[in-house]
Amino acid sequence: MRRRRFLATSLAMGLLPLAGRAGTRDGTGGAGAPGAAPPPPRPPKRPKRIVQLGRTRIDDYAWLRDPNWAKASRDTSLLDPEIRSHLDAENAYADAMLAPTRPRQDFLAARMLALAGTGGAPLAVADGPWEYYQYVRPGQDHPVHARRPRGGGPEQVLLDAQERSRGHAYFRLAEAAHSPDHRFFLWAEDLEGGDRHRVCVRDLGTGQVTATPNADAYGYRGVVFSPCSQYVFWIWRDLLSRPMRLYRRPSRGGADVLVYEERDPALFMAVGRTASGNYVVIHTHGPDLDEVRLVPAADPTGAPLLVEPRRPGLHYQVEDWGGELVILTDADGALDGKLMRASPDRPGRAHWREWLPHRPGRQILEIRPFKDHLVRLERVDARPTLAITPRGGGAESQVAFEEAAYALSLGPVQEHDGSVLRLVYQSPRTPRQWLDVDMAAGSRRLARAEPAGPGFSPDGYEVRRLDAPAADGALVPVTVLMRKGTRLDGKNPLLLYAYGSYGISSEAEFSVPALALVEQGWVFAIAHVRGGSERGRAWFLEGRRLRKGNSYTDFIAAAEHLAGQGYTARGRVVAYGLSAGGLLMGGVANLAPTLWGGVIAQVPFVDMLNTMSDADHPLVPAFRPDWGDPLSDPEAYDYIASISPYENVRPQPYPPILATAGIRDDRVSYWEAAKWVAALREKTTGKAPVLFRVDMAAGHQSAAGLSDQFNQMALFWAFAEWSLAQA
Repeated sequence: MRRRRFLATSLAMGLLPLAGRAGTRDGTGGAGAPGAAPPPPRPPKRPKRIVQLGRTRIDDYAWLRDPNWAKASRDTSLLDPEIRSHLDAENAYADAMLAPTRPRQDFLAARMLALAGTGGAPLAVADGPWEYYQYVRPGQDHPVHARRPRGGGPEQVLLDAQERSRGHAYFRLAEAAHSPDHRFFLWAEDLEGGDRHRVCVRDLGTGQVTATPNADAYGYRGVVFSPCSQYVFWIWRDLLSRPMRLYRRPSRGGADVLVYEERDPALFMAVGRTASGNYVVIHTHGPDLDEVRLVPAADPTGAPLLVEPRRPGLHYQVEDWGGELVILTDADGALDGKLMRASPDRPGRAHWREWLPHRPGRQILEIRPFKDHLVRLERVDARPTLAITPRGGGAESQVAFEEAAYALSLGPVQEHDGSVLRLVYQSPRTPRQWLDVDMAAGSRRLARAEPAGPGFSPDGYEVRRLDAPAADGALVPVTVLMRKGTRLDGKNPLLLYAYGSYGISSEAEFSVPALALVEQGWVFAIAHVRGGSERGRAWFLEGRRLRKGNSYTDFIAAAEHLAGQGYTARGRVVAYGLSAGGLLMGGVANLAPTLWGGVIAQVPFVDMLNTMSDADHPLVPAFRPDWGDPLSDPEAYDYIASISPYENVRPQPYPPILATAGIRDDRVSYWEAAKWVAALREKTTGKAPVLFRVDMAAGHQSAAGLSDQFNQMALFWAFAEWSLAQA
């Protein structure tokens, strides 16, 4: 079954390559080796003795965690002065070391903005009497949400996010949607960088905006209109950032009413509507269970109806179609999912009737009901596929694609009563395409292709899908993007990306930053390591908990295979991962330091043993099933201790490393990277620099503007070039 995106991660948007190899210095300036390097910060060692389950460890840099961090993360002026001084010194050192790359950063960021094109005419999505669309004005970072009468007419601006962002050092939009009756428009905005949102609702008749009184709303799958449009359901986060309560408030503003409270800190909550609009869905979930409650459209203020009580090992999702509930579940060993039906009057598992049986190796990712058709998005052999089932019976149809690697998703807004399905198709060399599929006739047409910058042609690039053999015989899928005609002579620099956790698959999407790097002569590759779900749920389970080490060795196997096939060479590979993918970066740096020409670890989860031993961390209770519990399970303690990057830094020559953090990050806290960097500098036997940059305004993610994202990626790519120049 599809894993929820607990951690918002992926590469930034996508687009183009041009000319020049990594050794060239086109554009503005170069990325050569620095002159006299300033000394790196050396935080003092203050050994802290930790005794746990009869085991003792010493943490020399535990003091870098601010004891008042919960408050300091929201008001950085409260940060411990010594810690603040150290973080400022880290930023100053990184800036000094990377000063020679500043012209390169500027050039690469400008190229990304140019390659992203102008956006072209916005694509409208018809819903009732209106057509809804969004666009970004030239030179701006944030979108305008607008609508016009169906068939044409004057534009009505619903939300100008660029205007909302003015005067704020940080701005990110999490949700934006119109009400079913088209009278209201809501959005969730983060003005602090800590993933705490304010929910705003505009009355489209009067223009009046009402908002939640504080910024403690959960923005991702955390706010929705009721089917009748009269209410907004929104999720509140506690002081530890856990989404714990669901409230209901009138769309025109008014008192909040508690609808449901989840008291288990190990579980998350999400809220949405079924595709038909017949129910509000309250989804409580964790890594090993799901529980769904429904609020019928006919009774929006009534008590939620429980579908099936939670039980460990049972996952399920609920939609409704043709008067019945459709349940996607892994019950009874259906690892890759099966479909069941049930009456809304008797929704429990005891009354589920099998409709589509489990087919191992064919993972059902998502179902989308329409009035007369039901659509299934599936993954087979690491590639997405689509199946369409007519409601009245008849043959099931398939929608197929031929590129070696690609990504496929269902448009977020669809007309439930219509017969047209809107798909979003893309590949590493193909900009996003919106395809309209006539589900009755079986035909499809191109609704819109995302325009690219001048001179771009997909024909100039090649996408390949390789299988890298792991030591235990598993075949690790690897997606490769390169310029057509690239010689496989072992001389190419290569950027290898992976995530590999929580069952989240790294999709073969179109990426402007990736193509901006490829145009400089690089090969860009994605290693679909175990821990993701590219080969189904079993692929995830084989890279989880006591098998997490498979993610590390899969990544190394992918790099070795690429070098062996001539795509690159040992020491010419720059590894890149973020968040839980940063755990991967720390692991492979310890295991195979000479394989990498450089390592980029964005907000990395590298202090694994200490974090998973922190019962007060907002994510720890929820993710113990994924990593294990070192507070109560000796086997879990020993295994985590054996793979935790911070605990396993040892005397050896490490490659150049760039780590980043956000001071407001409540998912992967700044001190994880700070401690790891200090340990690396202390123990490395080589001369390669280890750099650390802390964003003093952001959290787990940078601001949402294109320029913010491209500036960050330009820094990473300039560091990658600079790293190889250090050899």
